[in-house]
Amino acid sequence: MNEKYEPLFKSLKLPNGVEVKNRFVLAPLTHVSSNEDGTISDIEIPYIEKRSKDVGISLTAASYVEPLGQAFPGQPSVSKEEDLPGLTKQAEVMKKNGAKALIQIHHGGAMSLPGLTPTGEAAAPTEVAVQGFGQKEKHTARELTVEEIEHSIESFANATKIAIDAGFDGVEIHGANHYLIHQFFSPYYNRREDEWGDHLKYPLAVVEAVTKVVREHATPDFIVGYRFSPEEVESPGISMELTEELVKTLSEQPIDYLHVSLMDIHSTTREGQYKGEQRVKLLLHWINGRVPLIGIGSIFTADDALAAYETGAPLIAIGRELLLDHQFVSKIEQGKEDEIVSVFDPERTDKHELPEPLWKQFNAGFYPLPRTDEKASNTK
Repeated sequence: MNEKYEPLFKSLKLPNGVEVKNRFVLAPLTHVSSNEDGTISDIEIPYIEKRSKDVGISLTAASYVEPLGQAFPGQPSVSKEEDLPGLTKQAEVMKKNGAKALIQIHHGGAMSLPGLTPTGEAAAPTEVAVQGFGQKEKHTARELTVEEIEHSIESFANATKIAIDAGFDGVEIHGANHYLIHQFFSPYYNRREDEWGDHLKYPLAVVEAVTKVVREHATPDFIVGYRFSPEEVESPGISMELTEELVKTLSEQPIDYLHVSLMDIHSTTREGQYKGEQRVKLLLHWINGRVPLIGIGSIFTADDALAAYETGAPLIAIGRELLLDHQFVSKIEQGKEDEIVSVFDPERTDKHELPEPLWKQFNAGFYPLPRTDEKASNTK
Protein backbone atom coordinates (compact mmCIF):
# COMPACT_ATOMS: atom_id res chain seq x y z
CA MET A 1 0.00 0.00 0.00
CA ASN A 2 1.12 3.53 -0.75
CA GLU A 3 1.89 4.90 2.72
CA LYS A 4 -0.10 8.08 2.16
CA TYR A 5 -3.29 5.99 2.28
CA GLU A 6 -2.44 4.28 5.57
CA PRO A 7 -4.62 6.63 7.69
CA LEU A 8 -7.67 5.28 5.83
CA PHE A 9 -6.96 1.83 7.24
CA LYS A 10 -6.58 2.74 10.90
CA SER A 11 -9.24 1.35 13.21
CA LEU A 12 -11.68 3.63 15.03
CA LYS A 13 -13.46 3.14 18.34
CA LEU A 14 -17.10 4.26 18.49
CA PRO A 15 -18.63 5.80 21.64
CA ASN A 16 -20.09 2.42 22.67
CA GLY A 17 -16.62 0.83 22.55
CA VAL A 18 -17.02 -0.98 19.23
CA GLU A 19 -13.88 -0.96 17.10
CA VAL A 20 -14.36 -0.40 13.37
CA LYS A 21 -11.56 -1.97 11.32
CA ASN A 22 -10.99 0.95 8.92
CA ARG A 23 -12.42 4.33 7.93
CA PHE A 24 -14.51 3.16 4.96
CA VAL A 25 -18.29 2.89 5.09
CA LEU A 26 -20.55 1.33 2.46
CA ALA A 27 -23.16 4.03 1.92
CA PRO A 28 -26.86 3.11 1.97
CA LEU A 29 -27.73 2.74 -1.71
CA THR A 30 -31.14 2.37 -3.30
CA HIS A 31 -31.04 -0.83 -5.37
CA VAL A 32 -34.71 -1.56 -6.30
CA SER A 33 -33.88 -5.27 -6.08
CA SER A 34 -35.89 -6.69 -3.16
CA ASN A 35 -38.90 -8.94 -3.63
CA GLU A 36 -42.28 -7.30 -4.22
CA ASP A 37 -43.30 -7.93 -0.60
CA GLY A 38 -40.13 -6.30 0.71
CA THR A 39 -38.36 -9.51 1.68
CA ILE A 40 -34.71 -9.88 0.71
CA SER A 41 -34.23 -11.37 -2.75
CA ASP A 42 -31.60 -13.87 -3.86
CA ILE A 43 -29.92 -11.28 -6.10
CA GLU A 44 -29.39 -8.88 -3.19
CA ILE A 45 -27.20 -11.24 -1.20
CA PRO A 46 -24.14 -11.47 -3.50
CA TYR A 47 -24.51 -7.77 -4.33
CA ILE A 48 -24.27 -6.65 -0.70
CA GLU A 49 -21.71 -9.30 0.24
CA LYS A 50 -19.20 -8.06 -2.36
CA ARG A 51 -19.60 -4.44 -1.35
CA SER A 52 -19.37 -5.16 2.39
CA LYS A 53 -16.22 -7.25 2.21
CA ASP A 54 -13.57 -4.59 2.76
CA VAL A 55 -15.31 -1.73 4.59
CA GLY A 56 -15.42 -1.02 8.32
CA ILE A 57 -19.18 -0.34 8.39
CA SER A 58 -21.70 -1.64 5.86
CA LEU A 59 -25.13 -0.07 5.50
CA THR A 60 -28.12 -1.63 3.76
CA ALA A 61 -30.39 0.19 1.37
CA ALA A 62 -33.06 2.27 3.08
CA SER A 63 -35.54 -0.25 4.49
CA TYR A 64 -39.10 0.80 5.21
CA VAL A 65 -40.46 0.41 8.73
CA GLU A 66 -44.12 0.29 7.73
CA PRO A 67 -45.90 -0.24 4.40
CA LEU A 68 -47.15 3.37 4.32
CA GLY A 69 -43.49 4.37 4.16
CA GLN A 70 -42.44 2.52 0.98
CA ALA A 71 -40.76 5.02 -1.34
CA PHE A 72 -39.23 2.76 -4.01
CA PRO A 73 -40.17 -0.30 -6.03
CA GLY A 74 -38.05 -3.22 -4.91
CA GLN A 75 -37.36 -1.57 -1.56
CA PRO A 76 -36.48 -3.85 1.37
CA SER A 77 -38.81 -4.01 4.35
CA VAL A 78 -37.96 -4.19 8.04
CA SER A 79 -41.57 -4.07 9.14
CA LYS A 80 -42.83 -7.61 9.68
CA GLU A 81 -41.90 -11.05 10.99
CA GLU A 82 -41.76 -12.46 7.46
CA ASP A 83 -38.77 -10.18 6.73
CA LEU A 84 -36.62 -11.86 9.37
CA PRO A 85 -35.19 -14.88 7.47
CA GLY A 86 -33.93 -12.77 4.56
CA LEU A 87 -32.61 -10.04 6.83
CA THR A 88 -30.76 -12.64 8.90
CA LYS A 89 -29.05 -13.98 5.80
CA GLN A 90 -28.24 -10.45 4.68
CA ALA A 91 -26.67 -9.56 8.03
CA GLU A 92 -24.55 -12.72 7.94
CA VAL A 93 -22.96 -11.97 4.57
CA MET A 94 -22.48 -8.28 5.34
CA LYS A 95 -20.40 -8.94 8.44
CA LYS A 96 -18.66 -12.18 7.50
CA ASN A 97 -15.40 -10.38 6.63
CA GLY A 98 -15.30 -8.07 9.63
CA ALA A 99 -17.55 -5.18 8.64
CA LYS A 100 -20.14 -3.96 11.13
CA ALA A 101 -23.51 -4.63 9.49
CA LEU A 102 -26.15 -1.93 9.94
CA ILE A 103 -29.63 -1.68 8.52
CA GLN A 104 -30.91 1.78 7.58
CA ILE A 105 -34.45 2.22 8.94
CA HIS A 106 -36.60 4.51 6.82
CA HIS A 107 -40.04 5.94 6.19
CA GLY A 108 -40.78 7.77 2.95
CA GLY A 109 -43.50 10.06 4.31
CA ALA A 110 -44.54 12.38 1.49
CA MET A 111 -42.07 10.61 -0.83
CA SER A 112 -43.81 7.24 -0.43
CA LEU A 113 -45.24 6.02 -3.71
CA PRO A 114 -49.06 5.85 -3.67
CA GLY A 115 -48.98 2.91 -6.06
CA LEU A 116 -47.04 0.87 -3.50
CA THR A 117 -48.71 1.75 -0.20
CA PRO A 118 -51.63 -0.32 1.15
CA THR A 119 -54.13 2.54 0.93
CA GLY A 120 -52.86 3.98 -2.34
CA GLU A 121 -51.78 7.25 -0.75
CA ALA A 122 -48.81 8.98 0.84
CA ALA A 123 -48.88 10.92 4.09
CA ALA A 124 -46.65 13.64 5.52
CA PRO A 125 -46.44 16.09 8.43
CA THR A 126 -48.64 18.48 6.45
CA GLU A 127 -50.27 18.23 3.03
CA VAL A 128 -47.71 18.72 0.27
CA ALA A 129 -47.25 17.97 -3.43
CA VAL A 130 -44.05 16.11 -4.28
CA GLN A 131 -42.50 14.08 -7.06
CA GLY A 132 -41.32 10.69 -5.88
CA PHE A 133 -39.00 8.07 -7.33
CA GLY A 134 -39.68 7.42 -11.03
CA GLN A 135 -42.72 9.68 -11.15
CA LYS A 136 -43.35 11.98 -14.10
CA GLU A 137 -45.90 14.04 -12.21
CA LYS A 138 -46.34 15.11 -8.61
CA HIS A 139 -48.68 13.44 -6.16
CA THR A 140 -50.22 15.09 -3.12
CA ALA A 141 -49.47 13.59 0.27
CA ARG A 142 -52.16 14.12 2.91
CA GLU A 143 -51.49 15.18 6.49
CA LEU A 144 -50.74 12.46 9.04
CA THR A 145 -53.05 12.10 12.02
CA VAL A 146 -51.57 12.21 15.52
CA GLU A 147 -52.32 8.50 15.86
CA GLU A 148 -50.42 7.78 12.62
CA ILE A 149 -47.46 9.82 13.83
CA GLU A 150 -47.32 7.83 17.04
CA HIS A 151 -47.66 4.58 15.08
CA SER A 152 -44.78 5.55 12.79
CA ILE A 153 -42.54 6.10 15.81
CA GLU A 154 -43.54 2.67 17.12
CA SER A 155 -42.69 1.28 13.67
CA PHE A 156 -39.12 2.58 13.94
CA ALA A 157 -38.88 0.88 17.34
CA ASN A 158 -40.29 -2.37 15.93
CA ALA A 159 -37.84 -2.25 13.03
CA THR A 160 -34.98 -1.90 15.50
CA LYS A 161 -36.13 -5.04 17.34
CA ILE A 162 -36.28 -6.92 14.02
CA ALA A 163 -32.74 -5.74 13.22
CA ILE A 164 -31.53 -7.02 16.59
CA ASP A 165 -33.24 -10.37 16.07
CA ALA A 166 -31.77 -10.64 12.56
CA GLY A 167 -28.24 -10.31 13.92
CA PHE A 168 -27.36 -6.85 12.65
CA ASP A 169 -24.68 -4.93 14.51
CA GLY A 170 -26.76 -1.77 14.50
CA VAL A 171 -29.25 0.53 12.81
CA GLU A 172 -28.99 3.88 11.08
CA ILE A 173 -31.97 6.20 11.50
CA HIS A 174 -32.67 7.81 8.12
CA GLY A 175 -33.35 11.44 8.88
CA ALA A 176 -32.16 12.79 5.52
CA ASN A 177 -33.06 13.20 1.84
CA HIS A 178 -36.62 14.55 2.15
CA TYR A 179 -38.05 11.44 3.83
CA LEU A 180 -40.34 11.44 6.87
CA ILE A 181 -37.93 12.35 9.68
CA HIS A 182 -36.38 15.05 7.49
CA GLN A 183 -39.89 16.29 6.70
CA PHE A 184 -40.77 16.76 10.36
CA PHE A 185 -37.54 18.71 10.90
CA SER A 186 -38.08 20.89 7.81
CA PRO A 187 -40.05 24.18 7.96
CA TYR A 188 -41.06 23.53 4.34
CA TYR A 189 -42.74 20.18 4.97
CA ASN A 190 -43.83 20.66 8.58
CA ARG A 191 -46.33 23.49 9.00
CA ARG A 192 -48.35 21.78 11.74
CA GLU A 193 -49.87 23.86 14.52
CA ASP A 194 -50.06 21.09 17.11
CA GLU A 195 -47.21 19.77 19.28
CA TRP A 196 -45.69 17.95 16.29
CA GLY A 197 -45.01 21.31 14.65
CA ASP A 198 -41.93 21.52 16.90
CA HIS A 199 -39.23 20.68 14.34
CA LEU A 200 -37.09 18.70 16.81
CA LYS A 201 -39.87 16.75 18.48
CA TYR A 202 -40.29 13.96 15.92
CA PRO A 203 -36.58 13.26 15.24
CA LEU A 204 -35.90 13.08 18.98
CA ALA A 205 -38.96 10.88 19.55
CA VAL A 206 -37.64 8.40 16.98
CA VAL A 207 -34.16 8.44 18.54
CA GLU A 208 -35.69 7.86 21.97
CA ALA A 209 -37.87 4.98 20.74
CA VAL A 210 -34.97 3.30 18.93
CA THR A 211 -32.46 3.66 21.77
CA LYS A 212 -35.04 2.38 24.28
CA VAL A 213 -35.39 -0.85 22.29
CA VAL A 214 -31.59 -1.10 22.09
CA ARG A 215 -31.24 -0.73 25.86
CA GLU A 216 -33.90 -3.36 26.49
CA HIS A 217 -33.09 -5.95 23.83
CA ALA A 218 -29.57 -5.51 22.44
CA THR A 219 -26.07 -5.92 23.81
CA PRO A 220 -24.08 -2.76 24.69
CA ASP A 221 -22.10 -3.01 21.46
CA PHE A 222 -25.19 -2.45 19.26
CA ILE A 223 -24.60 0.64 17.11
CA VAL A 224 -27.11 3.46 16.53
CA GLY A 225 -26.39 6.12 13.90
CA TYR A 226 -28.38 9.02 12.49
CA ARG A 227 -28.24 10.42 8.94
CA PHE A 228 -29.26 13.98 8.14
CA SER A 229 -29.28 16.51 5.29
CA PRO A 230 -27.73 19.83 6.33
CA GLU A 231 -29.59 22.14 3.94
CA GLU A 232 -32.46 22.00 1.47
CA VAL A 233 -33.31 24.16 -1.53
CA GLU A 234 -36.96 24.58 -0.56
CA SER A 235 -37.96 27.83 1.13
CA PRO A 236 -38.43 28.17 3.97
CA GLY A 237 -36.33 25.06 4.38
CA ILE A 238 -33.62 23.49 6.49
CA SER A 239 -30.76 25.94 6.95
CA MET A 240 -27.32 25.44 8.44
CA GLU A 241 -28.53 27.42 11.44
CA LEU A 242 -31.27 24.84 12.02
CA THR A 243 -28.81 22.03 11.39
CA GLU A 244 -26.51 23.49 14.03
CA GLU A 245 -29.31 23.06 16.54
CA LEU A 246 -30.02 19.52 15.33
CA VAL A 247 -26.40 18.40 15.40
CA LYS A 248 -25.69 19.85 18.83
CA THR A 249 -28.84 18.18 20.19
CA LEU A 250 -28.17 14.80 18.58
CA SER A 251 -24.58 14.83 19.80
CA GLU A 252 -25.95 14.64 23.35
CA GLN A 253 -28.14 11.61 22.59
CA PRO A 254 -27.04 7.98 23.17
CA ILE A 255 -26.03 7.44 19.54
CA ASP A 256 -22.70 6.32 18.10
CA TYR A 257 -22.25 8.47 15.00
CA LEU A 258 -23.79 11.11 12.75
CA HIS A 259 -23.86 10.72 8.97
CA VAL A 260 -24.19 13.80 6.78
CA SER A 261 -25.81 13.32 3.38
CA LEU A 262 -23.91 15.30 0.72
CA MET A 263 -23.33 14.99 -3.01
CA ASP A 264 -19.87 16.52 -2.54
CA ILE A 265 -17.98 16.20 0.73
CA HIS A 266 -16.19 19.49 0.04
CA SER A 267 -19.40 21.46 -0.54
CA THR A 268 -20.03 24.81 1.07
CA THR A 269 -23.06 26.29 2.76
CA ARG A 270 -25.63 27.81 0.41
CA GLU A 271 -26.85 30.84 2.37
CA GLY A 272 -27.29 32.44 5.77
CA GLN A 273 -24.68 33.45 8.34
CA TYR A 274 -22.45 30.50 7.38
CA LYS A 275 -22.66 31.05 3.61
CA GLY A 276 -19.55 29.86 1.77
CA GLU A 277 -18.14 27.84 4.68
CA GLN A 278 -17.34 24.16 4.25
CA ARG A 279 -20.23 22.15 5.64
CA VAL A 280 -18.11 19.33 7.06
CA LYS A 281 -15.85 21.78 8.90
CA LEU A 282 -18.88 23.45 10.50
CA LEU A 283 -20.41 20.11 11.48
CA LEU A 284 -17.20 18.89 13.08
CA HIS A 285 -16.96 22.13 15.06
CA TRP A 286 -20.53 21.75 16.36
CA ILE A 287 -20.14 18.04 17.16
CA ASN A 288 -16.93 18.88 19.04
CA GLY A 289 -15.67 15.30 19.16
CA ARG A 290 -18.69 13.89 20.99
CA VAL A 291 -19.50 11.39 18.22
CA PRO A 292 -17.79 10.50 14.92
CA LEU A 293 -19.07 12.07 11.71
CA ILE A 294 -19.41 10.07 8.50
CA GLY A 295 -18.68 12.23 5.47
CA ILE A 296 -19.70 11.36 1.92
CA GLY A 297 -19.93 12.75 -1.58
CA SER A 298 -18.22 12.43 -4.97
CA ILE A 299 -15.46 10.03 -3.94
CA PHE A 300 -14.34 8.01 -6.97
CA THR A 301 -10.56 7.57 -6.57
CA ALA A 302 -8.06 6.75 -3.84
CA ASP A 303 -6.96 10.39 -3.75
CA ASP A 304 -10.60 11.46 -3.46
CA ALA A 305 -10.93 9.21 -0.42
CA LEU A 306 -7.79 10.65 1.14
CA ALA A 307 -8.93 14.23 0.49
CA ALA A 308 -12.28 13.37 2.06
CA TYR A 309 -10.56 12.01 5.16
CA GLU A 310 -8.42 15.14 5.34
CA THR A 311 -11.57 17.25 5.79
CA GLY A 312 -11.47 15.90 9.35
CA ALA A 313 -14.37 13.47 8.99
CA PRO A 314 -13.15 10.32 10.76
CA LEU A 315 -15.29 7.97 8.64
CA ILE A 316 -15.78 8.16 4.86
CA ALA A 317 -18.80 6.64 3.13
CA ILE A 318 -18.36 5.38 -0.41
CA GLY A 319 -21.54 5.11 -2.44
CA ARG A 320 -21.62 5.30 -6.22
CA GLU A 321 -17.97 4.24 -6.52
CA LEU A 322 -18.59 0.94 -4.71
CA LEU A 323 -21.35 0.29 -7.23
CA LEU A 324 -18.87 0.84 -10.05
CA ASP A 325 -16.06 -1.18 -8.42
CA HIS A 326 -16.73 -3.31 -5.35
CA GLN A 327 -12.97 -3.85 -5.01
CA PHE A 328 -12.30 -0.13 -4.50
CA VAL A 329 -11.04 -0.50 -0.92
CA SER A 330 -8.98 -3.63 -1.49
CA LYS A 331 -7.29 -2.11 -4.54
CA ILE A 332 -6.12 0.83 -2.42
CA GLU A 333 -4.92 -1.52 0.31
CA GLN A 334 -3.03 -3.67 -2.20
CA GLY A 335 -1.36 -0.72 -3.92
CA LYS A 336 -3.47 -1.20 -7.04
CA GLU A 337 -5.27 2.15 -6.93
CA ASP A 338 -4.45 2.68 -10.62
CA GLU A 339 -6.72 -0.28 -11.43
CA ILE A 340 -9.81 1.23 -9.78
CA VAL A 341 -12.82 1.48 -12.11
CA SER A 342 -14.23 4.98 -11.65
CA VAL A 343 -16.33 5.37 -14.79
CA PHE A 344 -19.67 3.80 -15.61
CA ASP A 345 -19.46 1.78 -18.80
CA PRO A 346 -22.87 0.89 -20.32
CA GLU A 347 -21.10 -1.65 -22.57
CA ARG A 348 -19.43 -3.51 -19.71
CA THR A 349 -20.20 -7.19 -20.09
CA ASP A 350 -20.30 -7.95 -16.36
CA LYS A 351 -22.61 -4.96 -15.76
CA HIS A 352 -20.32 -3.85 -12.91
CA GLU A 353 -21.61 -6.95 -11.06
CA LEU A 354 -24.88 -5.22 -10.23
CA PRO A 355 -28.35 -6.77 -9.87
CA GLU A 356 -30.31 -6.38 -13.10
CA PRO A 357 -32.86 -3.90 -11.69
CA LEU A 358 -30.06 -1.65 -10.43
CA TRP A 359 -28.15 -1.97 -13.70
CA LYS A 360 -31.23 -0.67 -15.49
CA GLN A 361 -31.40 2.31 -13.12
CA PHE A 362 -27.73 3.00 -13.82
CA ASN A 363 -28.42 3.06 -17.53
CA ALA A 364 -31.39 5.34 -16.96
CA GLY A 365 -29.16 7.82 -15.13
CA PHE A 366 -30.68 7.42 -11.65
CA TYR A 367 -27.22 7.76 -10.09
CA PRO A 368 -25.17 10.70 -11.46
CA LEU A 369 -21.90 9.09 -12.53
CA PRO A 370 -18.74 9.69 -14.49
CA ARG A 371 -19.42 7.61 -17.58
CA THR A 372 -18.17 6.68 -21.00
CA ASP A 373 -20.08 5.75 -24.10
CA GLU A 374 -17.15 3.74 -25.34
CA LYS A 375 -16.17 0.31 -24.18
CA ALA A 376 -13.73 0.72 -21.28
CA SER A 377 -10.31 -0.85 -21.51
CA ASN A 378 -10.92 -2.75 -18.27
CA THR A 379 -14.19 -4.29 -19.37
CA LYS A 380 -14.20 -7.96 -18.53
